[in-house]
Amino acid sequence: MDYNFKLIYSQDLPAMAISDLLRKLLIPRKWRHYLRIEKNIKINGEYRYFNEAVLPGDQIEITLDQVESQQQDYPASAKSPDIIYEDDNLLIINKKKGQKTHPNLNETDTALNDCATYLGQAPYIVHRLDMLTGGLLLIAKNPAVVPILNRELTSKIFHRDYLAKVDHADNLKDAGTIDGAIGQDPADQRKRMITSNGLHAVTHYQVLQRNEDGTAIVKLTLETGRTHQIRVHLASLGTPIVGDPLYNPEFAGEELALEAYEISLIKPFSFEKLRVKLPEDKIAL
Repeated sequence: MDYNFKLIYSQDLPAMAISDLLRKLLIPRKWRHYLRIEKNIKINGEYRYFNEAVLPGDQIEITLDQVESQQQDYPASAKSPDIIYEDDNLLIINKKKGQKTHPNLNETDTALNDCATYLGQAPYIVHRLDMLTGGLLLIAKNPAVVPILNRELTSKIFHRDYLAKVDHADNLKDAGTIDGAIGQDPADQRKRMITSNGLHAVTHYQVLQRNEDGTAIVKLTLETGRTHQIRVHLASLGTPIVGDPLYNPEFAGEELALEAYEISLIKPFSFEKLRVKLPEDKIAL
């Protein structure tokens, strides 16, 4: 299957060699090779050598016909997702709390099953949200954009911000950074913990609102994406998330008060910035 993309080279960028342009667009090396061999990149309708320049205002056409994917099939759930944003390549949904991101074995009630219902085809996974966490989840609609989005994740171009309601907010400064490696809790396979031999994990936080009952609303930005990272990091400060059954000793059956609130990235095969926020009426903290 061929995947075709068009873009106009920005007036704000300097002249650039085609080879450098493709690197800037985060197109994988293997695909750059095929574009050159098959002459499947055209500037203003004509092929140019990779050492030639692209100029502001030039129209760029890219055709990829060597895209491979090991993505599994996701059967439709017969339920539609709560769509917050959509374009030709991306879908951003509001994942429900208590719903898994993707299925195991024969499950058909996950967020990706809902996306399969809406798209009429299997979606492509980019990142995950914990089952108990609600909010924005980015889905790719075709395999050609997945490697680019993965590179945006690893290079910190793709940013994710969260909102949480925490207990014992007096223990929190107005803003700060939590830098603690996270590993498996040997006493409970469901849990993670801060440990010296764990995986590097960094979370930035800012208190947005302090409440009279000792709770607070906190904005959190991830530098890394470890399992239970926000939950473990906040609990390590003595400020566990309200409704956290694993890390809050005062858990009383509430929903986890954690929402994936904002996603920002560069749209694949473009220089256009995208920032999507969860509408206020959908935030349940």
